[in-house]
Amino acid sequence: MLPFIRTLFDIALLRKGPEDIPRSWLLLYLSAALWLFTILTAAVLIESFDVRDVWIAVVSLLIGVSCYMGVLLVAGHSSRSLQTASAIVGCGAVISFAQVLDLVMITPILGASLTDLVAWLLLFWSVPVNGHIIARAINGHWYAGIIVAMAIFLLEFTFTSAVTPEP
Repeated sequence: MLPFIRTLFDIALLRKGPEDIPRSWLLLYLSAALWLFTILTAAVLIESFDVRDVWIAVVSLLIGVSCYMGVLLVAGHSSRSLQTASAIVGCGAVISFAQVLDLVMITPILGASLTDLVAWLLLFWSVPVNGHIIARAINGHWYAGIIVAMAIFLLEFTFTSAVTPEP
């Protein structure tokens, strides 16, 4: 399991791609479990994150992964869908876990405004990471991957904003 998590870190740092993950349903399930663990940890440790936010995050992830799978299908690389989904969900877990650590561990030290900024920057980092993953999965240019990732990010953000009540 540790080599898989190390591979996810390397993908999140743009050093590896989804092709470095073996085709395995077990790894997709493991990625989903890591992501769910992170989201549930956020629900427990972050006061403003509740059960409704967990469901919104789950639906948003499903929307995003479905869009990425659609891109693979249109590009004619559906055989890479298992690895790509594992990479997207797994890297999402890694980035989300970094956000949770930031918000829980660093807020008491640096204050809420700086740690909120870091959490947003981590969220924005997911765009080049997902762009890198999809570009490698479809054998496309990195810029094409960024455009696809930006469009899907905006779709997910729009969905999340639409269903999240105003504070």
